[in-house]
Amino acid sequence: MRPRPPVKGRGIFSGTGVIVMGLTATLAAMIFPVWSYADRSGTTGASVLSDQTVATQYGPLSALDRDFVTRVRLAGLWELPAGQQAEEKGTTAAVRTAGQHLIDGHTFLDERVRDVAAKLGLPLPNQPNAQQQQWLATLNAAQGVDFDRKFANILRLAHGKVFTVVAQVRATTQNSLVRALADDANTTVLDHIKVLEATGYVDFAELARDMAATSAPAATNSPVPGVDPGQVVPLAPSVSPTFGLPPAASSPPPSTQP
Repeated sequence: MRPRPPVKGRGIFSGTGVIVMGLTATLAAMIFPVWSYADRSGTTGASVLSDQTVATQYGPLSALDRDFVTRVRLAGLWELPAGQQAEEKGTTAAVRTAGQHLIDGHTFLDERVRDVAAKLGLPLPNQPNAQQQQWLATLNAAQGVDFDRKFANILRLAHGKVFTVVAQVRATTQNSLVRALADDANTTVLDHIKVLEATGYVDFAELARDMAATSAPAATNSPVPGVDPGQVVPLAPSVSPTFGLPPAASSPPPSTQP
């Protein structure tokens, strides 16, 4: 029996088929990781982006969000008594007005931040940090025009630093509670910046130098960047009970629903 002659072109098509199969496999290998990353069942985008981001019913809560909530509380703990000092010791109406704005603004913001922290289950500090205590000690020791000048410049520097943090949080947060708090903080901080500048005591050249000297990125757990611990003078600030802030809430209040 004669052997069957080979079919013309079979070898060519077979080789082409192998090449096509190889290219298909390569393309699948390239596509699969992208698909598996972007469309994994049960995985949120926040958990993929950062293992420090946690899920809440109000949206993902990042490390920056948590740091911001802490900063708002800390700001009230020292700026409110600083405002009280300005009302009592300020030698001009503009300085006393700035003090009243600090009191009003941080009374409002502190109520807001305690509500947000309670809903998110976040602990809050009950004392100013070391740098803020040093600022209060400086203001407590100053008198007359020297107080006016130090009050305006210390508070303006602090507000300038936090203003950039508020903007970053407002632009990036995925959490609706934090976003609303950032809106309120932005309005309050801008108001304080304006009334402090209206005192006429802000040294803008010195302010620019101080801002440049402490412009290094801040760690998420450091409320005040660029602080040298060796220069800190710890002091328990004298806070009037009239303007004392209530304790921080670390968890939501118990439900009253049956």
